[in-house]
Amino acid sequence: MLENLVILIKIIAVCLAAGLLGNWFLNEVKKAKRKGQPPYTAYSSLPGILIILLIVFLPIVAWWFQR
Repeated sequence: MLENLVILIKIIAVCLAAGLLGNWFLNEVKKAKRKGQPPYTAYSSLPGILIILLIVFLPIVAWWFQR
């Protein structure tokens, strides 16, 4: 029972972090749009860089731990 609670807390933490990062990135996209810049300029901001790094390194880390 306690193990399931710990797993649930971990899942909630990951979902919350993903939501916060996504919201932060969306705010950067809206800011770029207000300034008249193209939306892809948000990828050069901190949340954009974090998203790119996660997309690139998460599969590598998963592969490493499964090996």
